[in-house]
Amino acid sequence: MAQLSDDCFAHGGALMPLDEALAMLTARIGPVAKTTRLPLVETGGRLLAEDVTAAVDVPPHDNSAVDGYAVFFDDLDPDNETRLPVTGRVAAGHPLGRAAVRGEAIRIFTGAPMPVGPDTVMMQEDCREDGEHVVIMPGIKKGANRRDAGEDVRRDDVVLRRGRRLKPQDIGLAAAVGRTELAVYEPIRVAVFSSGDEVRDPGQPLPEGAIYDANRYTLMSAVARLGCKVSDLGILPDDETAIHDALAQAAENHDLLLTSGGVSVGEEDHLRAAVEAGGNLHFWRLAIKPGRPVAMGQVGRTPIVGLPGNPGAVLVTFLLIARPILLRLAGLEDVSAHRFAVRAEFDHKKKEGRREFVRAKLAIGEDGALVVLKHGASGAGILSSLVEADGLVDLGTDLTYLKSGSSVDFLPFNEVLT
Repeated sequence: MAQLSDDCFAHGGALMPLDEALAMLTARIGPVAKTTRLPLVETGGRLLAEDVTAAVDVPPHDNSAVDGYAVFFDDLDPDNETRLPVTGRVAAGHPLGRAAVRGEAIRIFTGAPMPVGPDTVMMQEDCREDGEHVVIMPGIKKGANRRDAGEDVRRDDVVLRRGRRLKPQDIGLAAAVGRTELAVYEPIRVAVFSSGDEVRDPGQPLPEGAIYDANRYTLMSAVARLGCKVSDLGILPDDETAIHDALAQAAENHDLLLTSGGVSVGEEDHLRAAVEAGGNLHFWRLAIKPGRPVAMGQVGRTPIVGLPGNPGAVLVTFLLIARPILLRLAGLEDVSAHRFAVRAEFDHKKKEGRREFVRAKLAIGEDGALVVLKHGASGAGILSSLVEADGLVDLGTDLTYLKSGSSVDFLPFNEVLT
């Protein structure tokens, strides 16, 4: 379970800047996941729980980068063809077994260990065979087509850092330095709720005034894509006792509780009282659009994040707030998401003092450069425009008017939903 101080999310007063909220989260939340060791082939997508150090040089020996002939550079005529006898053959995994001597050429293939002595490899396309000799063209540089031992990785180098989500290339590198297994974090356990008497599961009858639950399904999918174990705990009714009991039970065997809806201060929003009966809940009023109200706290010692009920706002606040919390709890150290500078081809007016995230789609401009276009309706209750959008344009707090042609920070969805 997460061990958080009771006041770690306390905040009141004016709207809190997003960066301040994220800095607080980074300082106060650390990994809670247990570690396990898994065979290398089973670690893809997991979070690394140890530094990985190279036990060998990569490559472990000097080798040829091409098919050709290993020669001494000083044997070559810089201006004319050079004719040398071919006196040996080296293939990958089959060393020459002796040191080469001046005045000879050794037939060599890609990846084969360099014989002791020769320092240069001539590509076979730049040579011609002449009986038992090879004729080498002039103009090659000393050391060409030779790969040195340790050129990629040196023995004892740290090649992978703890807290990294393992990608296919990471697995390959771990194999290259001789690892057969890795220590990884176990997936954290996340309980996902929706709230509200008006919310129904898809497939149920939809009486007047009711809506189908999009938020819970959005959140469960997003949480699963981050490598967490998801518990679908359904819809919390607008009843303080029922909410309290459901959250208290979930807190016993989960690392995070994640809810949507019921985080305003209306008289029908019972989440606050229910949580405070068994822990603490603090409302953050973030200076962002969409998604200003976000609830943070804990039930017992288990953190709870309450996101807004509007489906557009719930996804944006999940990406900006809940995702970093999940990743910190899961063992990831760097939870920042990369933004990319792109030219905006739309005008947009916004309020000063509030950071705004505009749904946008990538396109190719008339000059061939990558640009972003504002996409669809931007209301907090609009989910459909997020489906076709490629990401969010991040507009800073001081900006009041974005003029088409300006450079903006773009946050792609594939950067934060994988």
